[in-house]
Amino acid sequence: MRVITGTCRGRKLISPIGEDVRPTTDNVKESVFSIIQFSVEGRSFLDAFAGSGQMGIEALSRGAASAVFVDNSRRSLDVVRKNLELTGLRQRADIIGTDTLAYLSSCRRKFDIAFLDPPYKQGLLQNALVLLPRVMNESGYIICEHPADEALPERTGGFIIKKSYKYGKIMITVYSGESVEGL
Repeated sequence: MRVITGTCRGRKLISPIGEDVRPTTDNVKESVFSIIQFSVEGRSFLDAFAGSGQMGIEALSRGAASAVFVDNSRRSLDVVRKNLELTGLRQRADIIGTDTLAYLSSCRRKFDIAFLDPPYKQGLLQNALVLLPRVMNESGYIICEHPADEALPERTGGFIIKKSYKYGKIMITVYSGESVEGL
């Protein structure tokens, strides 16, 4: 696992160890950032269910103004901290140790881009999608990584599915505000 491009290009990242961890592959990560490549710089990024923090770190490396990493696993948060130190990006990051759904329920911040990759088949993604629109800027993007056989709602709040991409057994679904053109 590595940072693909930007100020930390090529920097290797560590990953939490265990069967409950499923890091996004470099191929899928590169595809996600190709989709939103012109929308990252200067924006706020939410890495929900952060795991290793690699998606938020990639966003920071590509010029995101800030990133918030949310996870309820102490082990994962320790890895996020180490990866932020390895990349020198800690000063633009906030690390929140709590349940993502609880965070979204009480959050007062607004985000431009949110990436969600929760444990599969537990209803966490669907529940997060209900809560997420209220913490998103209208011109934002919600990006979900999920099993290809898991259907997501066409709309969540003022966000609609703009595009879905299949990578083997994994699907990336991108929501954007109704007023956002193209992708």
